[in-house]
Amino acid sequence: MTEKIIELLKSSGVDGWEVVDKVTEAWEFYFIKHELDQNRVRDVEHISIEVFRKLEDGKFLGSASEEIAPTATEAEAKKLIEDLYERAAFVKNPYYELGKKSEVLKNQDFDPKKMAQDFIEALAEVPETSTEYINSYEIFAEKIKKRFVNSEGVDMTVTYPSSTVEVVVNAKNEEHEIELYNMYNSGTCDKEALKKEIALSLKYGKDRLHTVPTPAIKKAPLVLSTKDTVMVGQWAAMKMHVAMVFRKMSNWEIGKPICDDVKGDTFTMKSVKELPNSSKNIGMDSEGNVVRDMDIIKDNVPQNYWGDRQFGYYMGIKDIFMPNNFELEGGKSSEEELRQGTFLEVVEFSDFSVDNFTGDIAGEIRLGYWHDGDKVAVVSGGSVSGSLPELIKDIRFSKEQKQYDSYVLPAVIRIADVTIAGVE
Repeated sequence: MTEKIIELLKSSGVDGWEVVDKVTEAWEFYFIKHELDQNRVRDVEHISIEVFRKLEDGKFLGSASEEIAPTATEAEAKKLIEDLYERAAFVKNPYYELGKKSEVLKNQDFDPKKMAQDFIEALAEVPETSTEYINSYEIFAEKIKKRFVNSEGVDMTVTYPSSTVEVVVNAKNEEHEIELYNMYNSGTCDKEALKKEIALSLKYGKDRLHTVPTPAIKKAPLVLSTKDTVMVGQWAAMKMHVAMVFRKMSNWEIGKPICDDVKGDTFTMKSVKELPNSSKNIGMDSEGNVVRDMDIIKDNVPQNYWGDRQFGYYMGIKDIFMPNNFELEGGKSSEEELRQGTFLEVVEFSDFSVDNFTGDIAGEIRLGYWHDGDKVAVVSGGSVSGSLPELIKDIRFSKEQKQYDSYVLPAVIRIADVTIAGVE
């Protein structure tokens, strides 16, 4: 069907087009404790079409997109292309060019059944007790074959793995029982990393049974050591997104330090073409641009913008792309050194967010550890808040790093002078 759609687009007279054909072969397993409840195999195909239309003598470019069923008839495909061309007239963006660079990408073969088996084996090896144990889990292991074709001659195909594991763990004592839900995304399975993460979740569940209210701390260093560190990395990356810069939603400029009077560590971030076990080792972005290793920020000084072709064109950046993997380098201190003195380490939030525009951070505390000298209290309740643009002068990163799917970051991030609202 894809070849027929391409043939129809070429003869349609539209000003530009893109076609994405994505075929997913997946194995799914559903377990209650460690007993298989059900499993199934998926083999699905999704085809999407985007049509572009030049408006007002080429000053503007309109576009419209829609998915089409692989079983559609030729008449249905032709009708959809005509409809998309009509709809594209209602979108008026200043003109920009589509991608023109094509490349032969590295393709590997992945067995989703074997990937799922690796996850099952890893979960079976997680140490459990009668009071801290795995309640249930679901495994989704996928092999994806994606083809991108456009009117400018780009035609690239890549095969890559993508997996999701959802795990519910329980912890109980004589009085209470709680459940914790976690979702882990990756490409293939890193058994040791997954076992460590679930073991930590079991520990957190046990500690949740013995919390006290978070005290009225007001201001203290905040330590992040779980996947919430990704939010800090994403904020820094988005400040260099070309659309954010073009729309004046980011004031970070290439060659200009992002802050003065630095007391802590500096940001050094880069795009990474491939990371071990990442679900984003795709080789191209969603617009068919080839991805590559690239410095984004170095020692707090922006080096390169990244993003989509539309805003890259407006900013005069020709060879732009959207990275799939990011790495934020570690700092000068060890994890142990960052856990010295007085601080609050929060390992479970109801939701932790960093606003990409303002840099405001916020999160309600579900589980934290309040370190006050030699005393450690397991706390819950209250919230954290602050502004990263104000706090980055004294932010510290551990030397050690940790990977969360497509992000590699410092394993521990310590942010000074965060506002902490307790419940006492």
